[in-house]
Amino acid sequence: MIYQKIRFIHSYSDYKRQQNYHRRLKLGSSKKITLSQRALGPIQASHSDPVVEAIAEAVDRGIVRVNEKKKRRKYLGASSIGDECSRKIQYRYLNYPQDENSGFSAQTLRIFEFGHGIEDHAAKWIKDAGFDLRTEDKMGEQFGFSIADGEIRGHIDGVICDGPVDMCYPALWENKSAKDNKWKAFQRMGVARANPTYATQIALYQAYMELTECPALFTVVNKNTSEIYYELVPFDKELAQAASDKAVNILTASKAGDILPRIAQSKDFYLCKFCEFRETCWKGE
Repeated sequence: MIYQKIRFIHSYSDYKRQQNYHRRLKLGSSKKITLSQRALGPIQASHSDPVVEAIAEAVDRGIVRVNEKKKRRKYLGASSIGDECSRKIQYRYLNYPQDENSGFSAQTLRIFEFGHGIEDHAAKWIKDAGFDLRTEDKMGEQFGFSIADGEIRGHIDGVICDGPVDMCYPALWENKSAKDNKWKAFQRMGVARANPTYATQIALYQAYMELTECPALFTVVNKNTSEIYYELVPFDKELAQAASDKAVNILTASKAGDILPRIAQSKDFYLCKFCEFRETCWKGE
């Protein structure tokens, strides 16, 4: 290999001459295959390679299979009580079978796992800043609560007990991750308007963990840019009470064998279109 001597640029004219020189070199070698092109070639071709496709399908099947083996909840999760449709929550509580092909795809399950990983990073960043963030109890278990004989349960992301900022302690910490457009919605409107389900979850966690005196710290990590949205969320007593009443209503109806009313008059309602119980709910209609 021949190494060319490097010329020092002393003026703008020298700079332009050197640019033109490199441009001619590039044009003169346009027919040659670069190392990067050689590296990319097999990768691009592999998309239609039947062996590679078989590997991808096997990995996806494995992800879905492992998820299907997980035990379904036998209680009302506080994180789901904020869902607009009470019947959907009831179906989940009663372990109704999901409609065929309505389960989470492998891609969606990977997104969920990445979300959990982001939460771990967010917790580390907060701790590194000097905040006393506690995410586990003395037994190494995630903080949580269980009420109504274990029929309603929840697990929180953490509690901030102290820190370098003059704020109210202890405070509930709840973290989410979102792609850019949804992250910007939190930035524009706040959690109560951008995602009422999350707001309900926060209120319930504050109530049942007895963390009502201080606003909760709600954080959202932008999956595209890694920016973090911060919001202090005061305890909303009315929201927590309404959600608690809703949970009791679901439990009462379920124990009595009554199925709660549908949320809509048609299966074409926007919330019904993406529901995993759509066919079950509207069967016979």
